[in-house]
Amino acid sequence: MSAPSVAMAPPRVAAARPPLGFVAGALRVWRRDMESWRKYYRSSLVGALGEPILSLIAIGYGLGRFVDLGGVSYAQFLAPGILASAAMNAASFEATFGSFTRMTQQKTYDGILATPIGIREIVAGDVLWAASKSVLSGVAVLAVATGAGLVHSAWALVLPAVALLIGVVFAAMGLLVSSRAQAYDFFTYYFTLVISVMYFFSGIFFPLASLPAWAQAIAWCLPLTHAVALSRACAAGAVGLGMLVHLGMLLAILALAYGLAVHWVGRRLIA
Repeated sequence: MSAPSVAMAPPRVAAARPPLGFVAGALRVWRRDMESWRKYYRSSLVGALGEPILSLIAIGYGLGRFVDLGGVSYAQFLAPGILASAAMNAASFEATFGSFTRMTQQKTYDGILATPIGIREIVAGDVLWAASKSVLSGVAVLAVATGAGLVHSAWALVLPAVALLIGVVFAAMGLLVSSRAQAYDFFTYYFTLVISVMYFFSGIFFPLASLPAWAQAIAWCLPLTHAVALSRACAAGAVGLGMLVHLGMLLAILALAYGLAVHWVGRRLIA
């Protein structure tokens, strides 16, 4: 008699690893950056929090004793601008020096691309991480300003969200610059000719109305001008429909900078 036939089970096929969605992928990149930052966060906090707080105290209360803005103390006028600039600087430094290091020296981006995470998620995750540092700096300045009695409106509770928006805008801009940089020295041009110009001429230290008409028109094109306007309106409780213009400008700059950053980071990594 012939041996009874035994039905063979079909071989198991390893299931393909499904790609992550945009949000999940971006959050994975954000978490990776956060876990890395936790190893040296103490030294990072000194620069991120120390400079804006010292600027607020030294300029607001030192120089402010000689400035008359007609009913508003100079420190109260200055505080929202310092918050906006602190958010800008925190995001800009992280999205330039930090992202450039991950992109070129550490080859972190190349390693992430070997996973189900793509270019869009890498850029979004790095932008979100840089913006997280902006929130940290902004909240620190807000805490000092509130403790000093410079904030009197409940709208100030919105300022951390404003700092987040400022962070994502300038992080996207910084990552775009990083995607085109060939060395760290390249960032000298960006910080001197772009960031510093915005820092001094976006209404942080004096009302833009004091500038000539042509200078006001140029300042209106600077993203930090709209960031300062939003911060100052929330701190003073003067939020109105006009703020939608500043919000719209920041969102338009974000969309443009993020789209270009995705394009050029992809060209750099895949080409």
